[in-house]
Amino acid sequence: MKKILVTGAFGQIGTELGQYLCQMMGPENVVLGGINLEKHNLNVEGIVEYLDVTDKQSAARVIEKHEIDTIYHMAATLSGKGELNPDRCWDVNMNGLKNILDIAREKELVRVFVPSSIAAFGPDTPKLNTPQETILNPNTMYGLTKVSGELLSEYYVKKYHLDVRGIRYPGIISSEVLPSGGTTDYAVEIFYEAIKTGSYTCFLKEDTVLPMMYLPDALKGTVDLMETDFDRLIHHANFNMTAFSFSPAQLAAVIKKHIPGFTISYQPDFRQAIAESWPQSIDDSAARKEWNWKPEFTLEKMAADMIQRLKARLT
Repeated sequence: MKKILVTGAFGQIGTELGQYLCQMMGPENVVLGGINLEKHNLNVEGIVEYLDVTDKQSAARVIEKHEIDTIYHMAATLSGKGELNPDRCWDVNMNGLKNILDIAREKELVRVFVPSSIAAFGPDTPKLNTPQETILNPNTMYGLTKVSGELLSEYYVKKYHLDVRGIRYPGIISSEVLPSGGTTDYAVEIFYEAIKTGSYTCFLKEDTVLPMMYLPDALKGTVDLMETDFDRLIHHANFNMTAFSFSPAQLAAVIKKHIPGFTISYQPDFRQAIAESWPQSIDDSAARKEWNWKPEFTLEKMAADMIQRLKARLT
């Protein structure tokens, strides 16, 4: 039986990934590692441990204590916060990653998942149907750490034969945990505000198109990749992955079908420039071929599910 560690286990993706893995593997086999535990709702399944990925000795102790063999390394500082504090972004995203990879190599762990992002692309990357192999020249610290993380992970695969896998996540839409500090956060916030107040002020322009995905698809895709036989994989730590693309105005129009009185306004901030450096649509044919990736949710199906779930919780 696998013993799994999820780092960053109380972030937007990590929270639901941890519970998803608990359902699959049993809560006694999943360790949820994170910092500032008192700030999070710890009414969760799984074994909760304080874990700071920038402290290698502390992380190693948790891994040894629970005899971990598989890590989902979700701890990260995201794009918006990364631009406000680049040094912290580098420390968490790069030093933290190297700590985890080194521990995995030294202790001969079975497998490590390292998420990347569409932030790895940049202003010179083709914006439409962005290829798997393409120009990577991001202009944010977050994006820079994602490119570096992909390259470092691939190095550990080739140099040390460590099984490291990763996905370039698009914007992730989730119903359980609000994101914190990302450029695509509006696509989650808008649902909360539509239900609570009937209006939303967006920090991106109305016609800013970005690739997105509903979290249930992201969770299934992540675990599907981790469960795929290594011999099937040509790529390892940099798979393109997407479900649909839309602009704030297009998302607002879909929400209005369910909440007719909903209104949206626009006050772009510094995240607009970040969004404009990212692709509008993604070619994820490598993921579809190598590990049978296929999303279940469309934009309309995602919006209906989000609204149903949030209305049940917020009203």
